[in-house]
Order: sequence, then structure tokens, then C-alpha cells
Amino acid sequence: MRTPQKENKEQKRETRTKNKTSLTKAATWMFLGVGSAALITSIVYVSSILAFIGIGLVFWGALLLYIQPEEYTKKVLLDAAVLPPLATLNQIIHELNYKGKAIYLPPKYLKDPEANKLYIPKQKEGKLPTPENILNQESQLFLKNPQGILLTPPGAQLTKLFEKTLDTSFTKTNLQYVTQNMPKLFIEDLEIAENLEIETRYDTIHVKITNSILKDICNENRKLSHVYGTIGCPLCSAIACALTKATGKPITIEMIQPSEDGKIIEATYRILGKI
Repeated sequence: MRTPQKENKEQKRETRTKNKTSLTKAATWMFLGVGSAALITSIVYVSSILAFIGIGLVFWGALLLYIQPEEYTKKVLLDAAVLPPLATLNQIIHELNYKGKAIYLPPKYLKDPEANKLYIPKQKEGKLPTPENILNQESQLFLKNPQGILLTPPGAQLTKLFEKTLDTSFTKTNLQYVTQNMPKLFIEDLEIAENLEIETRYDTIHVKITNSILKDICNENRKLSHVYGTIGCPLCSAIACALTKATGKPITIEMIQPSEDGKIIEATYRILGKI
């Protein structure tokens, strides 16, 4: 539940951002408007001084129009860097005809407890192998007995960023720690989203992310049918990695549902086995 203090902070931050954007837009159109007027006037009165002033103002107006804020620039670079590898992963799964549901593996399945891995069975109803079976084939990409593929999740590095920011490893925590600390991490520490809600019900965990800076990547990810519904976007994947390390149990992504405007992303995770 959001406290009045958090709401005030969010409102102030949002107001500052809007004010900066409004000032930038106002300055841009002012330069363009005054500059254009000066150029027209210079033609009428044949004034070289007004012409130079007009050209200068139009130049700066155009520059402000095309130079985007720092946050937008970083976001564009992030989109360009993340989407192609996801598209490649989607193509690999499709061409190899892997139909199973991705399962995020907890530390006991891996030699390095800090690593993040997911397993995709070859068959649609394929089950998760035993920890010993995975450990014996961990260095391989394709597993033979049973048939499956072992991958590093798209959100693995993001999970490491979470742990670095929190100054702890999720393997040393529990589900309660994640539900209590993840919202602050998203909203205040990393400013990834305007709000994050986590609700646990028996073996399911429901997560609601509001206005994430990665929302466009998640929306574009919907086009990748073999990745979106089972592996998830980088943000949903990172949360799955955190959950499987904290609970010590395999995790699957049951559903990812964005709102119509794409500003809200809801994801449902399922814990395989009792905590």
C-alpha cells in the first residue's frame, strides 16, 4: 500500500519532469516563432541584421526540437540493444520447435548459486528434470535426457543490478524480503517504474508494474510469440530470476497482460513445489 509520503514524492518528481518538458517545448517554439518572424521581417525591410538574428533563432529552435532529453536518449539506446537478441532467441526456439514452457531454475539446480538459468523442455508437456540431471549437463546448451534447452534468461543482468543496489543476494533472502523491498527498489532506488505491487496467493505471485521505463520493450516483446508468453520481457524475466532465487523453487511465468495503453504490465508467476 502506498503511503502519503511516497505519493507526494512521486507527484513532485512527476511535476518536475512535466515542468522541464513544458519549459523545453515553450523555449523551442518561442525560438522558432520569433526566428521565423525575424526572417520574414528581414525580407520585407531588407535587413541583414534581422536575417542573421532570425537564422540564429531558427537554428536553436530546430536544435532543441531534435535533441531529446537524456532519459529519452538512454531509452532509445536501450531499446536498440535489447530487442534484436530477443528476436534472435524467438527465432531459435521457433526453428528448433521447442514447445515446452520455460522454467526458471533455483540455485540448487546450478553449480554457481548466483547464476540465473532457465530450462525449456522440447515437448509441450515436458517436465523439469531433477537437480542432479541439470547439474550433470549444466555446461551444455542442449540437454539430451530429457530433451531441452538451458539458457541464460534475458533478465539475468537486470537481476544482478537489483542485488547490487540492495547490497545482497536473493539467494540469502526469502519471498517476504522480495515483496517488501522490491517496490522501493523499482520506485525510488532505480526509478524503473512509478509503482510496483506484489501480491502472493498460495503458489502464485501477482506483480503489477506501472509506467515502467521498459514498457516499450515489453510491448514490442509481445510480437515474439515464443518468448513473450513463457520467458517474458527483460523486466518480467528479472523478477522471475529474483523470485526463484528467493524461494528456492522453480518458477514459471503463467501470464503477462499489458493494459491497452501499455502503461501497466501485470504478470502472474507460479511456484513449482511448496515453499
